[in-house]
Amino acid sequence: MYRQRIAAAFGGARPRVFAAFWLFGVINNVLYVIILSAALDLVGPHLPKAIVLLFNVIPGFVVKLFAPYFIHHIPYSARVLLCCVLSFVGMLLNALSPAYTDGGSISTKMAGVVLASLSSGGGELSFLALTHYYGQSSLAAWSSGTGVAGLVGAGAYALATNTLKLSVRSTLLASSFLPVFMLISFFLVLPQDALRTARYLRVTSPNPASDPLDSEEADDEGVAESLLEPSKSLPATSDMSRKDSWLQNLKDNLHRSRSLVMPYMLPLFLVYLAEYTINQGVSPTLLFPLASSPFDSFRSFYPAYNAIYQAGVFISRSSTPFVRIRNLYIPTILQIINLAFLISQSIFGFLPSAWWIFLTMFWEGLLGGAVYVNTFAEILENVSESDREFSLGATSVSDSAGICIAGFLSLSLEPELCGWQVRHGKDWCNQL
Repeated sequence: MYRQRIAAAFGGARPRVFAAFWLFGVINNVLYVIILSAALDLVGPHLPKAIVLLFNVIPGFVVKLFAPYFIHHIPYSARVLLCCVLSFVGMLLNALSPAYTDGGSISTKMAGVVLASLSSGGGELSFLALTHYYGQSSLAAWSSGTGVAGLVGAGAYALATNTLKLSVRSTLLASSFLPVFMLISFFLVLPQDALRTARYLRVTSPNPASDPLDSEEADDEGVAESLLEPSKSLPATSDMSRKDSWLQNLKDNLHRSRSLVMPYMLPLFLVYLAEYTINQGVSPTLLFPLASSPFDSFRSFYPAYNAIYQAGVFISRSSTPFVRIRNLYIPTILQIINLAFLISQSIFGFLPSAWWIFLTMFWEGLLGGAVYVNTFAEILENVSESDREFSLGATSVSDSAGICIAGFLSLSLEPELCGWQVRHGKDWCNQL
């Protein structure tokens, strides 16, 4: 049975396609994870870590919300170049600006986080849409790569700062050069034949509906060609046709978006709302006596929880060849139960040791990653080919929306939980 599923997911997959999309997933997400792992070091112990989450998510959310309606006019090569430049400059700002302990400005660091977020949001939107041209194996590779990014980003940051005792500055500076691998993946590793074929069809196809890359551009070109006659009314007619075509395309895309809400967008939104509320609003308060824990400082709990969570994400995002989840609401409900369970632990402290939290964080990662990868796998299988590229990109806004709202909730939730603990004799959350 598993052999058949693997064959269905990877049958006919070209190694270069798989490698390219796997690297896209790793590089596009790893800086996002590193920034979240460095949240405590970026803003210090006295500000909610959700501030970093919001600056790391809102710009990307805005990109995902509006870009699907116009980004098809921008070639994929230009998108990749822009994403690499934004992420490189953003990480440099974080690395080279003075630390908060040295009087450094948090606003400069948040500007760097915003640039990295724009890159991550635009990259996810573009690469998910690009899987339309390369099939299920490219989606499996992308999802596995994003899972690896979480594991590598969180694990490497914890290893570098906790074990190797490297400075935050050195760790962030080294990570700023990672976008180079995205350029290599797109321009040297990824076969370009699918994109060349799509561009050829766009130019040669007399039927705009057959254009897999940019049907609305083909509409405009066809209208312009049919009107190439010596007439004084040509500019007004051409402009009118282009405006009508753009408005019709916008209406069609809005209609497509409505059909995606219940089966795909809502469960993806809810699962990310629950898990990022856990990660940014609850997990900083899930602390235990150092004597009964594997750590020598309270600061070490937060990056350790994040690394374990990312391990679960990696496994589940790589699981579609083995396990498929058709009902996306089941793991979503379980994730909401996780949130309630961990809030109860933060308030009442009924678990005897951090090892129970380690297991719960791993389970949280499994659930979140499973909903993510199965959402887009279901779209690839069930949405018509003419709507698939748009649907893949448009649905990606759901996770960012959930993360944004989780960030706002966590701004008040973390201080409230910490204050409750302090009032009941545990001030560990103030010793981070």
